[in-house]
Amino acid sequence: MTTIRFGLQHTDVALVREWLASTYWSPGVDLDRVQKAAEHSSLVVGAFDGDTQVGYCRVVSDRVTFAWVADVFVADSHRGRGVGRLMVSSAMEHPEHLGLRRWLLATADAHGVYEGVGFGPLPDPTQWMVHFPTPPG
Repeated sequence: MTTIRFGLQHTDVALVREWLASTYWSPGVDLDRVQKAAEHSSLVVGAFDGDTQVGYCRVVSDRVTFAWVADVFVADSHRGRGVGRLMVSSAMEHPEHLGLRRWLLATADAHGVYEGVGFGPLPDPTQWMVHFPTPPG
């Protein structure tokens, strides 16, 4: 049975770094960046099978109007069991994130997972913009 734990104190940051470094959205990410991202997030969510961490996600939010779900990852051994949905729905139901006007996330390949907890396409994607800063040096 998968259980959810909130907070960085429950997170195996080295394991999460290993997971994220293997993804299309954070290839090769270093441990310090994963640690800082978790520390500066409004919520860190871990999924556990007993004492073994099998999933991770974090939420970036002002806790009043807006939240961004980021870095959702489920270990290969636990995919297809609803772990991603459980983490995201648990984050959305967390007392410090109730009543927000908008939740966002981005995915290249897990639309069905997030549709299962209420996400859908942007109503007007032309309103959104992005900026990719030039790395220093």
